[in-house]
Order: sequence, then C-alpha cells, then structure tokens
Amino acid sequence: MKNLIIDATKEEVFFSVITESQSYTTTYINSRENFDKFIYLLLIFLKNYKIELKDIEKIFVNQGPGKLSSIRTSISIAKAIALSKNISLFGFNSKDFDGKDYKKILKLENKNLLNKDLIKPHYSS
Repeated sequence: MKNLIIDATKEEVFFSVITESQSYTTTYINSRENFDKFIYLLLIFLKNYKIELKDIEKIFVNQGPGKLSSIRTSISIAKAIALSKNISLFGFNSKDFDGKDYKKILKLENKNLLNKDLIKPHYSS
C-alpha cells in the first residue's frame, strides 16, 4: 500500500510516500513560485521515485492551520487527484503529530481518527 502525504502548512512544502517497508520524502520552499508549479513539483517527486498515481491508495493532506494560499493549493491538488484517480482522501491537522513523524498520521487513520473526504481547512489568523 502506498500513501501520499502532502503538507504545505509550514515553511516548507512536504511530499512523502510511505509504504509498508519504505518512505520517500522531498521538500520545497513554501513560496509563491512553488505554488504556481505545485502539481509539477509533485509529479516530479513521484517520477523520481518511480511511483505512479495509479499505485497510490490513500492521500493525506494537512488542513492547517497555515497560510490561506498554501492550504488552498495543497487541498485543491489533493482533491483533484483523489477524484480523478478514485483514491481515498483524508485530512489531518498540524496538531495531530509532532515534528515530521508523518507515520503517526497513518496510525491515526487506522484508528478512524481522521476526516475522510470532508476536508475542512484551518487558516491562520
């Protein structure tokens, strides 16, 4: 099972694919320029690790809190991919884990503690 995690709520845009035995991660600066090419950066990340969208079973996207443009872009891309490829979509919040231990997100999903398909953005004030 391959899980895609997208987090653009912090100073870096974070992409990760986690499987049962491996994880692949990359980050980009959270900037306007990178949001203009967000989908391109995501597809390049997947291509670099020879992962196809059809192999992704679940997408997890950080709902915030964070900057409006960061959250809107990442949620929009995650929703578009999930709808077009019939992939389960889950939302999580920054408070759900500490640091960059994104494997905890998968544990929360296994306990049914994440929002499925109903993504509710939380913007910073």
